[in-house]
Amino acid sequence: MLSRIPAVLLAQVYLVAAWSTFVVPHADGQDDMPGLVAAIGNYSTNSTVLFQQGVNYNIFSPIKFPALNNVEIRIEGNLSYPTDIPAIQAIVGSSVSFEIVPLITVFEEAASQSFPGAWFTFSGGNNVTLRGSTDPKWGWVDGHGQAWWDTQNQVNRPHGWQFNKINNGVIRDMKLWMPIAWNFATSGSTNLHAYNNKIVAVSNSKNASHFPFNTDGFSAGGTNMLFENNHIQNGDDCLTVGSGAKNIHFRNTYCEGGHGLSIGSLGKGGAVAAVQDVVIENIVMNKTLYGARFKSWTGGNGLARNITWKDIYLSDVRFPVGPAPNATTTNNTHIQDFTFQNFAGTLDEYFVQNATGRDSIIFDLYPDTATNILAKDIFVVTKSLHSVNVLCDPVTVTNDVGFKCRDGSYVPTRAGLFK
Repeated sequence: MLSRIPAVLLAQVYLVAAWSTFVVPHADGQDDMPGLVAAIGNYSTNSTVLFQQGVNYNIFSPIKFPALNNVEIRIEGNLSYPTDIPAIQAIVGSSVSFEIVPLITVFEEAASQSFPGAWFTFSGGNNVTLRGSTDPKWGWVDGHGQAWWDTQNQVNRPHGWQFNKINNGVIRDMKLWMPIAWNFATSGSTNLHAYNNKIVAVSNSKNASHFPFNTDGFSAGGTNMLFENNHIQNGDDCLTVGSGAKNIHFRNTYCEGGHGLSIGSLGKGGAVAAVQDVVIENIVMNKTLYGARFKSWTGGNGLARNITWKDIYLSDVRFPVGPAPNATTTNNTHIQDFTFQNFAGTLDEYFVQNATGRDSIIFDLYPDTATNILAKDIFVVTKSLHSVNVLCDPVTVTNDVGFKCRDGSYVPTRAGLFK
């Protein structure tokens, strides 16, 4: 046994020596991305890339990382997007590819290449961590989104973070302040854990038109993903689950001001969609437009199945359950085994066409597009403590949906009560 100790110690020393750290350089008033671009090729494996605490970095150009293996991107300093809106729009609207490859930067115009779609793009890899800071003053990424919202400018807006094609990834302790639009996307990734992240996309304007449109929190696409203990204040979906997603778990999270916990939109342009095995639970929904909903495009195809929303706590939510989905033909993404369980709280009365303003559940279905959908343990009242209604066409359902399916007052059935 003693003869083996030196070999073990040597192996440990080798592992320590093999890990590298790159501190991103900073120059006041200058774009700090070129320094990272020049070095990243040497730090794409077994490395930490550190934006150090106490430094305010300028992220004036987008970045597309190469495939990373055993790499941590650690954001302990503050990062700032450009404040020049036309400059960002020119970049996003161009046919220029911003790509980092070992030791060189590719910056070339080509019809086959384009802006990658996000200001920070991860293009693949294994064991990749995107880590912010738990210090309340540091680790913020400032998108300066208010100026975009004030001018209602929705042209050539960049997505924030595309964490794509990563196997065994972590997104933790990130803090996004006033993002321009969409925040985190995880398309094509597997075995992801995203936790303790904070998104603040709240307009400081009293003008209702200066709204943070499309500031989606997490766009989940991929397999085997756990999102938990996140705090999201925004102007669109707190969570949206896209086609191809499988085994998604979203829990223990606060959502405020947005459009709810969404599956879809699915089936755009006639696409064949597939989503399955999603659990969304123990969520606080505060002053959101929707609680849980399913979104699909007329003319789409495919199936979304085995989706559960449960233990959803509502405070002044306009449409707690639904609408789900809206189509005019059977040629639409079908839904199967949908459960909405234990929704409790208050509904914000909101009057729109074809609704009563007190509708706690809206099943806006087309015949033969939905199988085994159930709403149970629904305890919702209006802010003024009035009873609530439902909208449901009995011709469109084939099972006991947990309440009397009609356009009228909410009356739970046996399937909709505690078991």
